[in-house]
Amino acid sequence: MAPVMSEGEAPHLALLPSAGMGHLTPFLRLAAMLASGGAAITFICPTPVVSAAEAAQIDDLVSSSPSFRRLEFPLPPFDVSTAASKDPFFLQFESIRRAASLLAPILSSVSPPPSALILDVTLTSAVVPVARAISLPVYIMFTSSVWMLSLCLSFPRTASRDGAIEVPGLAETLPSIALPQALRDPKNLFTIQFCENGKAMADADGIIVNTWEALEPATLAALNAGKVVPGLPPVIPVGPLHPSEKSGPSALPWLDAQPDSSVIYVSFGSRTALPPDQIRELAAGLENSGCGFLWVLKTKKVDKEEGEDGERAMNEFLGEDFLERMEGRGKVVKGWVNQQAVLRHPAVGGFLSHCGWNSVTEAAVSGVRVLAWPRHGDQRINAMVVEKSGLGEWPKEWSWDGDDETVRGEEISRRIGAFMVGSAAAAAKVKEQANGAASDGGSSHRHLEHLVAKFKIRRH
Repeated sequence: MAPVMSEGEAPHLALLPSAGMGHLTPFLRLAAMLASGGAAITFICPTPVVSAAEAAQIDDLVSSSPSFRRLEFPLPPFDVSTAASKDPFFLQFESIRRAASLLAPILSSVSPPPSALILDVTLTSAVVPVARAISLPVYIMFTSSVWMLSLCLSFPRTASRDGAIEVPGLAETLPSIALPQALRDPKNLFTIQFCENGKAMADADGIIVNTWEALEPATLAALNAGKVVPGLPPVIPVGPLHPSEKSGPSALPWLDAQPDSSVIYVSFGSRTALPPDQIRELAAGLENSGCGFLWVLKTKKVDKEEGEDGERAMNEFLGEDFLERMEGRGKVVKGWVNQQAVLRHPAVGGFLSHCGWNSVTEAAVSGVRVLAWPRHGDQRINAMVVEKSGLGEWPKEWSWDGDDETVRGEEISRRIGAFMVGSAAAAAKVKEQANGAASDGGSSHRHLEHLVAKFKIRRH
């Protein structure tokens, strides 16, 4: 639900995303929510982008309403050999960060002047000083769980003891296996950015998070009490950020023919492609589980369409007769699906997920239980939140990206079979809490209204 804004008070907000659909999606949802309440939104769009999917998503939103406009932020080239990473997204973060000084004239040229700048967390340390220099209020959009936020704010001051990581101010510890892989290397570009951004968040006016009080109550309370980092600005939970209704292929006609709660939805997000051997074992596990399944299969990494090459890879990995054997019980799709529509469908009774934060919040809103198979980055931390909240289960022994181990089809089949007959009562409670938080008078709705009240319209 959009915040209430009276006529003449609606702010003009500048939004600066970074790269990757996992980061862009919550920005678009927050923008749509603010615009539906009367705010004007200017997207500062770094170009060139990593993938065409990102530009297309922004273009779709901008074209949907006069409340949105797009402003290009051309990025000068830089020598990528000077950055300790080959990941295209980390390199894009670095490219934007290195060009941050060019933002001041762009932001100053916006008319009417923006009331505030909302920027992606990956750009914090480079962009907050720029906004401060032109007296522009600045808010951070943190695109993961608040448990991950706590780690970002405190790393590397965390302590490791008895196989667990202790974050200042939190009673709960983090299993050492959940630490993002990149953070094990102090020279990794992600680690460098992570630490610099964690320190700089204290200089922002607020930190916006796509979560809600009932999902992560103790962590939110510790952050806002200054127990994790003294002097931290308010951490503002405004989630769950609901997606806009978007037309497009969603596999719903196939789902319509399936019994209620009989299908497990399988998707590992826009960036994650399982290794070929693991794809084959997952296929065997799905087949032998006896459960219906809808599998969004990705064979290449990065947010790109895979076209005919992807179709050939699918047949190579699965075997040409797999789809024939599974006809009627299982469906494998390539490309984009309307994930929220899938999760809301009554035939879907479970979600085998990588635990990207957008997927976690979408499952929560729909009350669909999650069988967590995190692959990289923050996903094991998010899986911990899934398990603790009652939204789902996390088989901690399952491998993740970079491990040599392949999870065998027999194990996958066993876990899926048991999971799909489990109780959905706890997930239903999470759904009730999530939707209650976002509804009129709910905790997240109130936080968003309070935030909007802080945005003052700047005048020449």
